Amino acid sequence: MFYSPPVEGAIVDPFRPPAHPGAPGNRGLEYATRPGSAVRAAAAGIVTFAGRVGAGRHVTVAHADGVRTSYAFLASVAVRTGQSVADGGVLGTTGASFHFGARIGEAYVDPAVLLGIGGPARLVPLAGRGATGWFRAAGPPRRATAGGLRPPAPR
Repeated sequence: MFYSPPVEGAIVDPFRPPAHPGAPGNRGLEYATRPGSAVRAAAAGIVTFAGRVGAGRHVTVAHADGVRTSYAFLASVAVRTGQSVADGGVLGTTGASFHFGARIGEAYVDPAVLLGIGGPARLVPLAGRGATGWFRAAGPPRRATAGGLRPPAPR
C-alpha cells in the first residue's frame, strides 16, 4: 500500500522508539505546520476514532493492510468514527503542533518508512509461533538461505 504525507511541512522530530513500554521517546513524526493547515488521510481507510483525548483532538484511521495511522493535536476534526476516507481525504486541521503516528497491532512503527522516507526498516515480532495474516502467507514454515527463503526439505 502506498502512503502519502498527511500535511505539508518539514519533519522536526523523527521517530524515536522508546527503550521499553512507558519509556520516553517519539512514537511518530512531529511536523512543523501552520495552524489551520489541512490534515489529510495518508491512505484510504476507515476512521476508528475521531474526537478528544485530554485537551487535544485526534483521529485514527485503520487501513486495509493492517496499519493504523494517527493524527494528533488537531485544531478541528472533519470526520466521524466509522466513516470511510479516501487517500488524501481531509481529516481536520492542524493546531499549534502536529503528530503523525502508525501502529501495527500494538507496536508503534516508524511512519517515515510508510512514506518512503525512513531509514532502516524495523522488524515487528509476531504475536505467536505460526502466526499468519498480514505478516506472511499461510503455509509451511520457511528457512532463510543465502539465496532467500525456501520451503523446508521433505522428511
